[in-house]
Amino acid sequence: MKKKIILGSASPRRRELLEQIGVEFEVRVSSRKEVYRSLDPASIVKELALAKAENVAEELGAADTQEKDLIVIGADTVVVLDGEILGKPKDEADAERMLKALQGRAHDVYTGAAFLTYGRNGEKEVCSYAVGTKVYVNPMTEKEIRAYIATGEPSDKAGAYGIQGRFAAYIEKIEGDYYNVVGLPVSRVYETLKELGAF
Repeated sequence: MKKKIILGSASPRRRELLEQIGVEFEVRVSSRKEVYRSLDPASIVKELALAKAENVAEELGAADTQEKDLIVIGADTVVVLDGEILGKPKDEADAERMLKALQGRAHDVYTGAAFLTYGRNGEKEVCSYAVGTKVYVNPMTEKEIRAYIATGEPSDKAGAYGIQGRFAAYIEKIEGDYYNVVGLPVSRVYETLKELGAF
């Protein structure tokens, strides 16, 4: 019997990526605030991904429901430049600050993925990891930065850009998994789900 998969994320990009590779899942979003204690970016995204998965599992009552064959996936992505984590911009001025800092340089994107698996006897397994990708951005003019901000695309994205959208025009190259930058290292996630007996 295959396991029921719950994606604990509000991100439309993550939904699209899982749909793209043919995974059947439901979406549940945790209402809890994100807090972390880790210091380095890879540990932070792992911690936040696990917290999201645990919050969703708790809200579902996963540990004590009758629905035992269950996998809850949590994920979190951060953009890192010179050790600073660039989250979602607060406003257009913040988006402009981030984009000016990123242009003409390389930065890192980390996505953490966490999997909580509940077996038929109520036992729980935890698996989590972080994947890093290096992204190189071409130099941009102020006019290009302002035009990109005007599209509205940066407003809900870490680092104020979406590699899969208009910002593709400014990506010189990447080292690592492209889909990781979009929001989920789907190939590794698929392999993990196979290992966990999801299919």
